[in-house]
Amino acid sequence: MPELLTDGEGLDDLCVTTLRTLAIDAVQAANSGHPGAPMALAPTAHTLWHRFLRYDPTSPLWPNRDRFVLSGGHGSALLYALLHLARVTEVTADGKVSQRPAVTLEDLQRFRQLDSRCAGHPEHGLTTGVEATTGPLGTGVASAVGMAVAARWLAARYNRSGYELFGYDTYALCGDGDLMEGVAAEAASLAGHLKLANLCWIYDSNRISIEGSTSLAFTENVAARFRAYGWKVTRVTDANDRTRIGRALGVFHAERTKPTLIIVESSIGYGAPTKQGTAAAHGEPLGEDEAAGAKRFYGWPEDAHFLVPDEAYAHMAAGIAERGQALRHAWDEQLEEYAEQYPELAEELRLMRRGELPAGWGRDIPTFPADPKGLATRDSSGQVLNAVARNVPWLLGGSADLSPSTRTTLTFDGAGDFAADHPQGRNLHFGVREFTAAAVTGGLALSGLRAYWSTFLVFSDFARGALRLSALMKLPVVHVFTHDSIAVGEDGPTHQPIEHLASLRAMPGLDVFRPCDANEAAETWRVIVGQAGRPAALALTRQALPTLDRAVYGPASGLARGGYVLADPADGEPPEVLLIATGSEVHLALEAFHKLAADGVRARVVSLPCWELFERQSATYRDEVLPPSVAARVAVELGSPFGWERYVGRDGAIVGLRSFGESAPMDVLLTEFGITAEAVTEAARAQLAAAG
Repeated sequence: MPELLTDGEGLDDLCVTTLRTLAIDAVQAANSGHPGAPMALAPTAHTLWHRFLRYDPTSPLWPNRDRFVLSGGHGSALLYALLHLARVTEVTADGKVSQRPAVTLEDLQRFRQLDSRCAGHPEHGLTTGVEATTGPLGTGVASAVGMAVAARWLAARYNRSGYELFGYDTYALCGDGDLMEGVAAEAASLAGHLKLANLCWIYDSNRISIEGSTSLAFTENVAARFRAYGWKVTRVTDANDRTRIGRALGVFHAERTKPTLIIVESSIGYGAPTKQGTAAAHGEPLGEDEAAGAKRFYGWPEDAHFLVPDEAYAHMAAGIAERGQALRHAWDEQLEEYAEQYPELAEELRLMRRGELPAGWGRDIPTFPADPKGLATRDSSGQVLNAVARNVPWLLGGSADLSPSTRTTLTFDGAGDFAADHPQGRNLHFGVREFTAAAVTGGLALSGLRAYWSTFLVFSDFARGALRLSALMKLPVVHVFTHDSIAVGEDGPTHQPIEHLASLRAMPGLDVFRPCDANEAAETWRVIVGQAGRPAALALTRQALPTLDRAVYGPASGLARGGYVLADPADGEPPEVLLIATGSEVHLALEAFHKLAADGVRARVVSLPCWELFERQSATYRDEVLPPSVAARVAVELGSPFGWERYVGRDGAIVGLRSFGESAPMDVLLTEFGITAEAVTEAARAQLAAAG
């Protein structure tokens, strides 16, 4: 047992050393991980948690808690050690606080092992207290911007005189790698523009990356860059100086008009005899001898493993727990009074906390009349979005500078634009920052809001990292993509998506919808808003599509099952050939259906707008829609044929694209690339001949 000092400074030292040695031991036990950042940043993290963070460890989902995001997720052992030392309590999958600690010593001892709560990088939903899944550098700080935006919006909507229900701050701990990533620059620029004074990034400037010194590739003046973005910048020249760290955090709290960057100059692997300040302390265990040497430097028993003195628990509790519980209890009492004064707003907050929707939220979703001219699905989608958003007050979003094209502007009275001087607005302007738009939207969802963003489908590539994280975290984010095929025409191959649908469908946990007309677009929104545990991607057309006569064809409500029979042989006989399509190509399949029927060929048209949803149906239903006995099959889609084999089989026909597009009018391109009703008809005849 280390010799204990009983004054505050001595107990702070004890907590810092406990955090450092827990991280060293966890990485060493796993023989895998990153010990250097936790060893360097323990004083900063302890100062923030012990003295400043407004967080109740016994109520980890308290809505007005401060958010702490470890953007440099490779340093996860530090976060797990903090959660353990603060005795944060686990919240179960149904949202109830249990009696189990979020991170036990046994969890730390199983760091990076199968089914451990201490995964290699922090995972939201796996470990209580992890506010966001991080690890891909830059995404954590960008998500934190979304959390800060959410706090501003929640305060603007729900705070009333005498009732400050929302006023939390968001902290993100980041490193050199985060700030090298472009998404961090995008996010910082947006945060400065929005004057998010409730946002603090703490930058661990240790000047080391995996390859060695950051001087190999990173020599910019970070402070000058952030000042140019409109941030307050302060610096702590010694990461072990807790007094200066406290002063810097005080500067953040005093700032009222700008986000704050605190630059903390540290030495990676602080205390390691030979590896301190080197890349060797970054991404591998110290080794037994080096770990013992570090403990000796800290004045810690060299042979102790996972040692946590009772005094360390008590001292941490005397800071974060006492402060957080007092604030949370006062908030609960205030909420009770608020509910009496503002019952409708209180009910909104109750629903939001439970992940539920207002009664009748879908009552204004329109039904579109049959129309041979029809609407582009981006237009019908925009109408439905507005109908839903009017009834779900916490649904908000925007676009990466393309809302006039993606039709995602909320136009009803009171919607307004979110801005530094108008935080109650529900239209967000992300600028030409696709990655940040998706990451910020994820931060909004992590804060309990329902959120969407939009761009052209071809530019989904720019946002893929945040798209993937929304799926990994099971966030109900809506990614709205328009201009979904080469039918965008003259803009040419740089703007014409080919492989993008296949790429999005390859992502686990993401539902990809490509509706064929206005009523399928309406049903798409009905499905995605109604499900709380999955993100969705919409692929919508720029060109008008006929609105189908649902008295003639299958009802659009079939979309709720991912795929359904749209048209069958008139005589009630079983089909000979299946025509399967999504989006705009459903209409080509229907044209082919009628051509084949005129020649006595029995065809079935299947609209398959969401593969993922269809695959979640029973095998019986899937076989009803796509009878295994019908071998003659044709799929048609204006994109890569990749993946369609699962529905047409090895010998089925796929009418699709196997190259990039061209710059030309839409009709010319469809003829040039053979995406026509005639091509579908001929493919069906060839299938029948081969099966015959």
